[in-house]
Amino acid sequence: MNITEIVFQLIIFLLVILFFVSIGAFVRSLFKNQRSNEQQSSQIEQKLDRIIELLEKDKK
Repeated sequence: MNITEIVFQLIIFLLVILFFVSIGAFVRSLFKNQRSNEQQSSQIEQKLDRIIELLEKDKK
C-alpha cells in the first residue's frame, strides 16, 4: 500500500464520519426548534384566550 492510498482512505473515512455527525446535529436542531415553537404557540394561545375573555366581559 502506498502512503497516498492510506491518506486518501483516511480522508474518505473522515468525510463519512463528518457526514453522519452533520446529520445528527441537523436532526437535533430540528427537534430543538420544534420544542421552542410549541412553547411559543402555547404562550400565544394563552394570551389570545385571555383577550377573548376580556372582550366577552366588556360585551356584558
